[in-house]
Amino acid sequence: MTKKANNENLMIVIMNHDATTENIQAVVERLTEHGFDIHKSTGAAHTVLGVVGDTASIDPRDYELMEGVSEVVRISEPYKLAGRLFRKEDTIINVKGVEIGAKEIVLMAGPCSVETREGIREAAKFVKASGAKILRGGAFKPRSSPYSFQGLGVEGLKYLREAADENDLIVVSEVMDKSDLPVAMKYIDIIQVGARNMQNYSFLKELGNMPKPILLKRGMSATIKELLMSAEYIMAGGNHEVMLCERGIRTFESYTRNTMDISAIPILKSLSHLPVVADPSHGTGIRDKVAPMARASVAAGADALLIEAHQDPDNALSDGAQSLWPEQLNELVDQLKIIARAVDRTFL
Repeated sequence: MTKKANNENLMIVIMNHDATTENIQAVVERLTEHGFDIHKSTGAAHTVLGVVGDTASIDPRDYELMEGVSEVVRISEPYKLAGRLFRKEDTIINVKGVEIGAKEIVLMAGPCSVETREGIREAAKFVKASGAKILRGGAFKPRSSPYSFQGLGVEGLKYLREAADENDLIVVSEVMDKSDLPVAMKYIDIIQVGARNMQNYSFLKELGNMPKPILLKRGMSATIKELLMSAEYIMAGGNHEVMLCERGIRTFESYTRNTMDISAIPILKSLSHLPVVADPSHGTGIRDKVAPMARASVAAGADALLIEAHQDPDNALSDGAQSLWPEQLNELVDQLKIIARAVDRTFL
């Protein structure tokens, strides 16, 4: 039985660069025998073993003497697996050949919600033409008002998948409840966790068992540390393919829908190895402010952009005020290509 974790006494075992598979396995087996869960991270230089459990009784020297071990380090930060100490190299998440977290910045675009079959098919076409590789669209829509459009549910997922397949696109969509996961897994490539669910810990634990990448949005009033701890819940369950999404936070300012925290992007990049996604659409809630925040996000180090775009925003059933017209999306893409080069990245 796994020992209960003590947040102050978790540790990592750093193997030598020339440690053999047998050396690593010997350490894993010894730790497992003592009831610990092991999370392995293999980087360019070292293999790191994250030891989850109450390690207070462990003498690090007992493991440092084992063949192939470089050092044993206790981690003081509460986020163990999401932190840079566990993995120094940036995590790159490969979704059907598209790499998120690599040198190329990835564009995820599409309408806020799937409204009709023909509507999402039309959206997928102009999203593909813009150079985007991932189609976004909500089938389950959490709305502040019970009278607002709530999405098409499973039918919307089917339309989203069909439109993506017709245009060779990847699908990212929000799932609101763990009861929806079994059916959603059939249609979605990346599971989005919305801001309202960032601290739904039972849901996050369930996502730790899912064989799909997770796009985790920052809660409206969440700190950076709380966002990383939510990622930790997912990773502790075994799913290390997590993307952190800055989507704006609630402040005293009322001019914009939220306050886009651009500073969170470089901070997250320094604290965590996980890819960082920026959502300037929700970050501002105002169409003509989306492009400036998107440009700033790329300059700040974002690995991907999540942008709402609609073929007819003025008549969209949800969030039309923050959705770009197709021609605005194309113009923004041209601008972002220039900025990406300036920060030694590529865009599309």
